[in-house]
Amino acid sequence: MSVTIKDVAREAGVSVATVSRVLNGSSNVSESSAKLVRETIERLGYSPNFLGRNLRKRATNVILVTMPTSDHSLYMKIVAGMQLYANKVGYDIISTTTSQNTQIEDRQMNMLFNRTVDGAVLLGTTYDADKLNSLAENYDIALCCEGVEGANVLTVTVNDELAAYDAVCTLIKKGHRKIGLIEAEKTAVSSIQRKAGYLKALEDHNIPVNLDYIYSASYDDPIQGEAAMEYFASLEDKPTAIFAVSDILAMKAIKKASELGLKVGSDISIMGFDNITMCEMMYPTVSTVEQPCVRMGKLVIQKLIDNFSSSNKDNKYYYVEHKIILRESTGD
Repeated sequence: MSVTIKDVAREAGVSVATVSRVLNGSSNVSESSAKLVRETIERLGYSPNFLGRNLRKRATNVILVTMPTSDHSLYMKIVAGMQLYANKVGYDIISTTTSQNTQIEDRQMNMLFNRTVDGAVLLGTTYDADKLNSLAENYDIALCCEGVEGANVLTVTVNDELAAYDAVCTLIKKGHRKIGLIEAEKTAVSSIQRKAGYLKALEDHNIPVNLDYIYSASYDDPIQGEAAMEYFASLEDKPTAIFAVSDILAMKAIKKASELGLKVGSDISIMGFDNITMCEMMYPTVSTVEQPCVRMGKLVIQKLIDNFSSSNKDNKYYYVEHKIILRESTGD
C-alpha cells in the first residue's frame, strides 16, 4: 500500500496541514518541524500526488524564469539557487531567454497568462513599472537581480548603491583619488544606483567629481569597456583606478589596458561588479563586488511560493548582502 500524507503526519507527530505547508514551501512552519517532515518523507518514501492536487487547486508547481541571456554566468548561478530551493519543496523551474525583446518576453509570459506556470521571476525585463504593477494585480511575479523604478513587485537584489559605494571606498583606501567610472544604460536601475554609490563615495571623501572620469557604456555591448579604457588613457590627467558597473566591462577595460602597455594592478587598478566565473580565470584576476547569486535565487523563490497561498501579497524589496573581492587587478 502506498504511503499517504496522513502516514507522514502521524509518523512525524504533526498535523496533515503542517505536512502540506512543507510540501507547498510555506514559511509558516518552524525550521525544526520542516526538517522533521522532510526527513520523514524521505524515510517513508512518500511521493506527493502533485497531479491530483494540481487538478483540484489549478496549480502546476512550475515557475517560469525569464532572463535577458543565458551567456552570463551571473544569471545561471541565480537560477541554480532557484532550482535548489524549488526542488526541495516540490517545484520545477522553467528558464527562458528573452534577448531583451519585448515580443519574445510577451510570448514567454503567456505561460503565466494561461496558467501553464504558477508564477514568474524576471531576471531583467523590458517591461516598465506600469506594466509590471498591472501584471502583479492578477499574477504572482517577482523581480530578481535587476529592479524596476516604481514597480510595486516582490524584488530581490543586492543594494547596488551601497555595494558600489563600498567598492569605490576600497579604491580610495588604497590611495586612489583619480577614479574613473564606466557606467551602463542610464535607464537600468542597477547602473543608476551604482553610479550614485560612486558619486557618494567621492563626496564622503571630499574628492571633487571630474566629469571627464565618467564614461557611458552599455551592458549589452561589453566591447565598450575597451573604448572606455582607450578614452581614459587618452586623457592628459589620467585616472589611476577605474570602477566598472559590470565585470564584463571591467574585463574588456583590462584587456585594452594591457594592449596599451599598462600593467593592471600597478599602473592602473580596475574593479568590476558581479563576481562572474571568469573573474578568477583571466589574467590578471579581477577584483569585484560579489552578488550572492545562490542566496538571491533561493530567497526569491521562497518568497514567491509564499505569495501563492497568501491573500496579502509580499511586494517588498529585499536586499541580500554583497561582498568586496580583491584580486590582482587592484594589486592584491
